[in-house]
Amino acid sequence: MFARTPPPPYCAVIFSSVRTPGDTGYDAMAQRMAELAAQQPGYLGAESVRNAEGEGITVSYWTDEAAAAAWKRNAEHLQAQRLGRSQWYGRYELRIARVERAYGGGAD
Repeated sequence: MFARTPPPPYCAVIFSSVRTPGDTGYDAMAQRMAELAAQQPGYLGAESVRNAEGEGITVSYWTDEAAAAAWKRNAEHLQAQRLGRSQWYGRYELRIARVERAYGGGAD
């Protein structure tokens, strides 16, 4: 569940969304995007959750903002973004942040 990130600083892309009803290809595309993102230069990992009401949040981690911006421009990702706006999301917000400190505890 937790992305294994290096010591900061690095970039976090925070995508909050509310899904529309039905799958209409969403699950397959989400899986493809996770696989494709993992192949991109600068990708560090991701964490994602969604509740029964369709509210979700995905945080992807990147070495820097340039790597995150390159992912945003990926051709397959651009198609997924278009479908997201037209079919899959009733609402979404995207935030880009620089992680300056990171710490945690508990078992791995």
